[in-house]
Amino acid sequence: MNIDFTNVDLTGLDSYKDKSLDAFKTLIEKTGEGSDFLGWIDRPVDLDMQEYERIKKASKKIQTNSDVLVTIGIGGSYLGTKAIDYAMAGYFRRENGTQLVYAGHQLSGEYLYDLLDFLKEKEFSVNVISKSGTTTEPAIAFRFLKEMAEEKYGKEEAKNRIFVTTDRQKGALKDLATKEGYETFVVPDDIGGRFSVISAVGLLPLCVAGVDIDKFVDGFKNGRKKYTINSFEENDAIKYAAIRNMLYENGKDIEVLVNYEPKLKYISEWWKQLFAESEGKDGKGLFPVSVNNTTDLHSLGQMIQDGKRNIFETVLKVQKPDKDITIKEDSDNLDGLNYLAGRDLSYVNEKAMEGTILAHIKGNVPNILLTIDDVSEESLGELLYFFEVVVGVSGYMLGVNPFNQPGVEEYKTQMFKLLGKPGY
Repeated sequence: MNIDFTNVDLTGLDSYKDKSLDAFKTLIEKTGEGSDFLGWIDRPVDLDMQEYERIKKASKKIQTNSDVLVTIGIGGSYLGTKAIDYAMAGYFRRENGTQLVYAGHQLSGEYLYDLLDFLKEKEFSVNVISKSGTTTEPAIAFRFLKEMAEEKYGKEEAKNRIFVTTDRQKGALKDLATKEGYETFVVPDDIGGRFSVISAVGLLPLCVAGVDIDKFVDGFKNGRKKYTINSFEENDAIKYAAIRNMLYENGKDIEVLVNYEPKLKYISEWWKQLFAESEGKDGKGLFPVSVNNTTDLHSLGQMIQDGKRNIFETVLKVQKPDKDITIKEDSDNLDGLNYLAGRDLSYVNEKAMEGTILAHIKGNVPNILLTIDDVSEESLGELLYFFEVVVGVSGYMLGVNPFNQPGVEEYKTQMFKLLGKPGY
């Protein structure tokens, strides 16, 4: 992975160096607020190998008897898995593994109705992921899917098709799993949801889907090796966090994550949660947005080019696409595309990216270019770890606790009052 800051005016960056290194030290030495949620830093080299092998064993069982695994979860229990699954599955067909479908990540009755209808003709298993078991969205979904599994397979067989990822010792879901005899995996106490894809939260469903979790973990290990170096010059995660904060203090308070490969769409969705929940506190924080180009150049491109000058972009580039196609010459050339004959489509896409960067720089939009080698388990694992270190350093530089999310409780309070929940 390589990051290029050439298209950012770095005048004044030296004044952020000490602050970023202090924030990095706070993160790595676990001396700041939220330090009890920093288990993700060393988890790539400190996995529970007994549970890791159980994950692989359970995955083979699910692949053998199920066309579909329904993954029930919301927020960090959903987005990390979805990001990697979507990137690795292929656009129109899955070449190996069991299909993942998702539930409990919203409250649409129509979605859940259609999901239950879809499952009538499928062999399926369920992986419900919740620390407590009482989070509204996944709890509702699990109630319906548990009932369907028991009706379709009988209570005894359903028990063998329901897998629970929850607290190690306590909570409603843990109690239910113990009572019913479901196989359980652990939501770690020391890793917050948006960082949890490196745990059973993400590893179990991804393994079921055919993702090589050994290589995925190796990517996190590579990230840990590169981005825990205490050096402003050698650690791009520290430098990136410093540049983000410099741009923020200079009025660039919106960061746009840009990709030119649709496979990365849900990497952007995971990234938005990571940065929004980590930094958006105490009236502070960069607002994270994402665009999928070239598609969004025909919708949001105008705003980015000529709108309010309070944004900067981080562009994700894939160096080596997995597949490609070559444009052929056409004898009639009615579309005027013969000048591209012999060119691969990835070449055209790359020139669109380069041209857009140049245009946006002219429009006073700083651009950071982040290049990954390919869309593979290792590359994506390293990318996720990089962003996790960045958000920890950046959050501490802002003066907030990057590892809590107190603001999400207010909507729940208001919703429960309107629904008439006892105690509200």
